[in-house]
Amino acid sequence: MNADFFDRDYYERGIESRKSCYQNYRWIPELTVPMVMTMIDLLNIKRGDSVLDVGCAKGFVVKAFRMLNRNAWGVDISKYAIENADPAVKEYCYLTGTGIVEKLNYDFCIAKDVLEHVPYEEINSVLSGIKAKNLFVVVPLGEDKKYFAPANDFDLSHCICENAAWWISTIYEAGWKPVYTYDHVEGIKDSYERGTHGFFIAKK
Repeated sequence: MNADFFDRDYYERGIESRKSCYQNYRWIPELTVPMVMTMIDLLNIKRGDSVLDVGCAKGFVVKAFRMLNRNAWGVDISKYAIENADPAVKEYCYLTGTGIVEKLNYDFCIAKDVLEHVPYEEINSVLSGIKAKNLFVVVPLGEDKKYFAPANDFDLSHCICENAAWWISTIYEAGWKPVYTYDHVEGIKDSYERGTHGFFIAKK
């Protein structure tokens, strides 16, 4: 998917533009902070640990992590998103390929709602290129080119539509050791039915 696809229309007018399900994409602390706290508890991310949010968009997850005393950074391919990153964490969010942030090693990498946007032919290199000790992946699941949660079919940037077994195999083939797999994590994507998304924890 061309990086230019993820423009203002994608984030602010996704429904009208028929690009995505995003609408007026903004900081909503009552949703993001508890979600990030769930990640901290689930992954045992301690104070001072370093975290990379791959596909950080405007940096809201980075902001929540930093509010909770974790050293978080973010990268994203969207020039629009990075240019409009939350002012509180703009200095910690980078356009993919433009900063040293991707070359550093992290305690944890978060890849939530991002890997489904990666073309099949690139997914191995993206996963194997992540420099972290621990990886947390959240992706929509599907089969036969249809997602289990129909809302995910409306995002035109979604490339990969596969079931949990495919994702486990793909993560393993990229050099990661899958440790835990969940079909639901309370506190993350609670508006979706169990089994419509995969939650994967892996280690190097």
